[in-house]
Amino acid sequence: MADNFNFELVSPERLLVSEQASEVVIPATEGEMTVMARHAPAMTTLKPGVVTVKSAAGQTVKYVVFGGFADINDTGLTVLAESAVPVAEFSADDLQARIETAKKELASAEDHEKRNSIEEFLSELTQLHGAVIAG
Repeated sequence: MADNFNFELVSPERLLVSEQASEVVIPATEGEMTVMARHAPAMTTLKPGVVTVKSAAGQTVKYVVFGGFADINDTGLTVLAESAVPVAEFSADDLQARIETAKKELASAEDHEKRNSIEEFLSELTQLHGAVIAG
């Protein structure tokens, strides 16, 4: 039996989750990361993606996040998302609007660094679209 830890997922709009979890997979900027009890302390940024939570009761629930931070410490894992919704409430139209906004920003970006940043974000949104809409 796996040990459990405290998990919270917070967005500016609301607290989405505050429960005991046995495992949480987060879309860290450098790649997906699985957090379990007694994970080494760490802090990472998040890219747009899916947070998968396996609760202490054994249920698995997924949430779509659009960036943010994850703080892993001795009390558990806290995800502070820029924006987050349960996959069940996810709107493909919202994602498409975000993609269109990023494309407009890319078209008007003048400096190279800004263009690279927007291109990377657009790529992440496109991958998220494929993962959530197709999945």
